[in-house]
Amino acid sequence: MDYDVILIGGGPVGMMLAGELALAGVKVCILERLKNTTPFSRALTVHPRTLEILDMRGIKSKLLEQGRRLPAGHFASLDTPLNFSVLDSSSNYTLFLPQSETEKVLEQWALDLGVEIRRETEALSVHQDGEGVDVRMSGPQGEGTLRSRYVVGTDGAKSLVRKQADIPFEGHNATFMAILGDASLPGLPPMSVKSRMTEQGIVSILPIDATTYRILILDPERSAVSKDEPITIEELRSSLIRTAGSDFGLTEVKWMSRFGNATRQASRLRERRLFLAGDAAHIHFPAGGQGMNVGLQEAMNLGWKLAGAIKGWAPEWLLDSYQAERLPWSTGLLKNTEAQFTLLDTSPGVMELRAILSKLLLEPEANYQMAEQVSAMNVHYAPDDSAPPHILNGKRSPELMLRLKNGRLASSYELLRTGQFLLLQLSSGVNSCDEWDGYEHLQVIEASLAAKAANWHDVHTALIRPDGHIAWAVSVSESDPAGKIRDGVVRWLGDWRSLKGGLGRAQAGIK
Repeated sequence: MDYDVILIGGGPVGMMLAGELALAGVKVCILERLKNTTPFSRALTVHPRTLEILDMRGIKSKLLEQGRRLPAGHFASLDTPLNFSVLDSSSNYTLFLPQSETEKVLEQWALDLGVEIRRETEALSVHQDGEGVDVRMSGPQGEGTLRSRYVVGTDGAKSLVRKQADIPFEGHNATFMAILGDASLPGLPPMSVKSRMTEQGIVSILPIDATTYRILILDPERSAVSKDEPITIEELRSSLIRTAGSDFGLTEVKWMSRFGNATRQASRLRERRLFLAGDAAHIHFPAGGQGMNVGLQEAMNLGWKLAGAIKGWAPEWLLDSYQAERLPWSTGLLKNTEAQFTLLDTSPGVMELRAILSKLLLEPEANYQMAEQVSAMNVHYAPDDSAPPHILNGKRSPELMLRLKNGRLASSYELLRTGQFLLLQLSSGVNSCDEWDGYEHLQVIEASLAAKAANWHDVHTALIRPDGHIAWAVSVSESDPAGKIRDGVVRWLGDWRSLKGGLGRAQAGIK
């Protein structure tokens, strides 16, 4: 084998997944057609849940240095914004940051972890057998073939991996085309925000920096244009005048793209040794800035599971859980973006509906639920049927402030930066730490809560997955906590006595 995993596509999702795999000691390679990371802004929003998972890997701080924090979001550009500042998280905001900068940070993280990136290299075909996958590719040195144990398609809407895996891409084509552009608008005061919705169309203008604006236009007069027809500056100017009443002195255009409301989803995320993530698995109208975020969350979910299969410790069911856990949430994403597109209609009936929904979002509870959905803070997975029932099972773990045995204060997100499972023991004297010495992918922490956290008051021990979700929690009222903990660890991490080469648990915070 040349590699354990080959990733086809080196955008944000590919870089995130490559870093996750490399963090677990997996030999990984990215094949990417482009010579450099994208120079265009593209996705501009990093949502709260994405910021949390990036915090778990120590990446969030690097993005904060460059992005602009925004306390609010939107659903279908309704008049009432979504209030992210009330979310139960230290990442209770979105980060307004061009994708070009996000990609650079993720690429450097992957490179620092030893990921090999082959740029200007295009995958031509993939062929899998019982032992691995052959990838025929063309690069600066000509054509050749690489072999790996697994391949993941992070190669976008036209995914070669999806097509060659013969995975149906179910849904519908675009019925309406819109325009995105980044341009200089000297007729606007610096950092202005403009939004207008009339019978002539919809326009939204947001500042990327002091001189560049993101322009989004839904112009009915240009809605039937083919996606492949190049956009001209004249078209952008005329659409601006129709929808906004002015071109605002439009001069330099840095980037333009045509996009539509095509909505499709892969019927499955895995075909034996081939996997899909990001736009290769689903496309949708880019409402609410959710697309890149969902792809990064998929990468976080798949990475440790695929690494476990490669390293030999993962139970057979674990890798199958990637599809079982993520497919329902991508289905929900497609439904909410279709709903948002439906609301971007200037007919009288829809305009009245928008007014009703805007009024409804003034209610704190309704606003909170919608903010959780758009920001992905409501994502949870089905509880493990084999574990004792607990309200935390399958839920996202908030950032917990812990007091370790040595008295040091630590964040649970800080402790997850190794990419290991975290066995958090909040009651002592039941399981000896030595019992877990055979698990190199498990970190055992004995601590107490330094601050209250919802639904954690009765937790004896919890197993937090590498992606920050709670595999299971055992209550202090459990009659046999030692047995339940032991069974839970073996179910999720395998029986260390059957594993070879165990290097022992991490010792962070244990004295």
